[in-house]
Amino acid sequence: MGNDAVNSVDIDQQMRVAYLDYAMSVIVSRALPDARDGLKPVHRRILFAMQDMGIRSNGPHKKSARIVGEVLGKYHPHGDSSIYDAMARMSQDFSMRYPLVDGQGNFGSIDGDSPAAMRYTEARIAAITDELLADIDKDTVDFSDNFDGTLKEPLVLPSKLPNLLLNGSAGIAVGMATNIPPHNLREISAAMIYIIDNYDDIENISVEDLMRFVQGPDFPTGGVILGREGIMQAYSTGRGRIVVRGRTEIEENRPGRYDIIITEIPYQINKTTLIERIAELVREGKLDMISDLRDESDRTGMRIVIELKKNGQPKQVLNLLYKHTMLQSTFGVQMLALVENQPRTLSLKKALQIFIEHRLTVIQRRSHFELEKAKARAHILEGLLIALANVDEVIALIRASRDIETAKNGLMTRFNLSDLQAQAILDMQFRRLAALEQMKIEDEQKEITARINYLENLLADPKQQLETVKRETAELTEKYGDDRRTSVEADAVEHLSDSDLVDDQSVFITLTERGYIKRVNANVYRTYNRGAVGVAGHGLKEEDQLSKLVFANTHDTVLFFTNKGKVYTEKVFRILKGERTDKGTPVINVISLEPEEKVTELIAVSDFNPRNYLVMVTANGKIKRTPLKEYSNVRTNGIKAIRLEEDDELKWVLQTNGKLFIIMATENGKGLRFSETIVRSMGRTASGVRGMKIAADDRLASVDVAAEQDFLLVVGEKGIGKRTPVQMIPTHGRATSGVMITNKRALSITGKVIAACVLRENYDVTFITSLGNVVRLKGTTIPVKGRTARGVRLVRLTEGATVAAVTSNDADLILDDVVPENVLPPETQEDMAADAFEEVDDLDEELDEAEESEEIPESDENEEILPEDSDNDE
Repeated sequence: MGNDAVNSVDIDQQMRVAYLDYAMSVIVSRALPDARDGLKPVHRRILFAMQDMGIRSNGPHKKSARIVGEVLGKYHPHGDSSIYDAMARMSQDFSMRYPLVDGQGNFGSIDGDSPAAMRYTEARIAAITDELLADIDKDTVDFSDNFDGTLKEPLVLPSKLPNLLLNGSAGIAVGMATNIPPHNLREISAAMIYIIDNYDDIENISVEDLMRFVQGPDFPTGGVILGREGIMQAYSTGRGRIVVRGRTEIEENRPGRYDIIITEIPYQINKTTLIERIAELVREGKLDMISDLRDESDRTGMRIVIELKKNGQPKQVLNLLYKHTMLQSTFGVQMLALVENQPRTLSLKKALQIFIEHRLTVIQRRSHFELEKAKARAHILEGLLIALANVDEVIALIRASRDIETAKNGLMTRFNLSDLQAQAILDMQFRRLAALEQMKIEDEQKEITARINYLENLLADPKQQLETVKRETAELTEKYGDDRRTSVEADAVEHLSDSDLVDDQSVFITLTERGYIKRVNANVYRTYNRGAVGVAGHGLKEEDQLSKLVFANTHDTVLFFTNKGKVYTEKVFRILKGERTDKGTPVINVISLEPEEKVTELIAVSDFNPRNYLVMVTANGKIKRTPLKEYSNVRTNGIKAIRLEEDDELKWVLQTNGKLFIIMATENGKGLRFSETIVRSMGRTASGVRGMKIAADDRLASVDVAAEQDFLLVVGEKGIGKRTPVQMIPTHGRATSGVMITNKRALSITGKVIAACVLRENYDVTFITSLGNVVRLKGTTIPVKGRTARGVRLVRLTEGATVAAVTSNDADLILDDVVPENVLPPETQEDMAADAFEEVDDLDEELDEAEESEEIPESDENEEILPEDSDNDE
């Protein structure tokens, strides 16, 4: 022991060195992916070993235990469970956006179930993985010794696809961690191509430029990303917070009872844990509006059903779920990867740039390999062609030679050939002497020469190399690209402007009596001639009919006024977009209505101009006028818009500029016009004053505001109507009964007045019937008639249908007409319109005879005008 040397070391220094060595080993060899192929060493070794075993994407599956054993024994001596877990994750379609392993058997589930034992499952390479391994045998990447120095393994894969961004990565190293989200192949490829097209000016490419192509992460489990600020920060700096929500739908299972259906959950969230958390909240009383919770998921997709109690408010329950469960979660982006064996935080542009540079290196090395191989083959073909050109002499020389070596030397000397060429001639079979075989050799030489020229030009031209990357990327995108699964939406927390996310489009908003709402692009309804049937505009539920039709823009704010005198707000673009024949979504999914509360009016507001007013009219004819700005800040649970009497309800709300006339019309054809200034401006909670005196057997049918030069469109419920100049309707004071604005004797033909709305120059008018058909007419096609005229057929109604709603809008605000599918051509519509006129001819003749024998009393226009009501503001 006396001869043993004792070395003194500084413990502090020794710990530093040992720890740093360990840390770098973990960082480089285990936890972080390479920025070029997006793979950690264990993943790379699994895929390489599977290819080395001959397990192809078009071949049979092999036992997982056999694959794990191969990887463990040859490349990755770190335990079989780590290898199998890594392989299992690469096969999970809920973990990988583009799975790299095609698994057969139980490889785990989104419920958190573990994969079956490796002796039960089988696997093979996925088709897309072939693109990661392509050209690996062409000296495209460097190899290094395996752990025992007996074999070689690749340091990186050639990887034709940007796997780092496509599938993302997650890992915890020593002192650092990576968490890269997955993305959509089509979007990433489009961004790559944009960078390639602007490669000379790559320094000036901004994150905004790339985000024109890449909306954001695209998770395999779908979901909804709230806002773009977190995405932009992550793409700019490599770090950011992305808020993700599950995707939900609301269904009405029976009147007043709603179900919340969860069809997608945030990425990396355990479905079973989520359901257990919801159940726990119900038991604790935090979600007391839930009556039942069940998981109806199957192999066709996810479906978690949350059944609400009667009068339960779906939107409120959803907000509680977002707050208290992982239905809304945050994905913390850390785009950390190895660049030249050093951990680096990457922006989106930098990650794409590194991959493009990797592909350029692979293409250069591949081209060098193929060029050398092509030149070697051309050299052999050159010798064969010399032999074929001198075939008799070659045969004689070989026959005269004592042995093969003598023959080879003779050929080399006589024809100035290389050793390889002479050997190839000696190895040539006699059948190659045939004329066709000689032609094949000549054709092959031409092809090889062309290939050599192409490869030499490619290696000499960097732009051509970039075009090759671009072409290969486009081909793979066409082959493997798919649609986005995760959508990106605005969120109030993110403070995003609506214009950043939503195109400004003209739309129609429809509301049914049973409270189903939707928006559709205005251009799906083309204009027709009078008497048209129109197209199906709403998939109505049984015993339901349309009640409101409002023209708006997607950037507008919708004010929802209810029968109880309250007002709620929501952005137009947040209303569920539907097709023409969709039924829509329950309005309770848009705003939080109270029990027995019903939306009676919709107003679309582009800006809350302080000079504008809202005119409100109740079912009993009370009216009030309030500045629009009073309603610019509405709470989520609504605010009071008007104070109502017990037997009254709010029915109409109109926006004015303070200088218009108010026109009120009843079902029996009485109309009253008076200046809005007669109704003084009142506070938000005032109850209003008497607007129109209504007969006991009559009801208020319509209210609108008009300028002196406008026309009033009067429409009966049977689709008959007319335009009348507003000037022809005399002005009276409020609280009077007004004058007739249609033919009193024709009400049996026209039906009760359903709408009296204002038409201005270049305005279109849109009708919706009680059965959901939509007809849009140019206002100028509607004839101008006198105040007491009956009108003409405007809309042809199917049996049992009536006109349910009418709205007018500026035709210039609607995009070019689009003829929807399954619409009859205009000629057929005109023929049907002619048939419609014939149906009322007999009744028209009877009415004309009655008018000739008994003139309509003039007293209609000179009725006694009652004095103004002396109601005071309450």
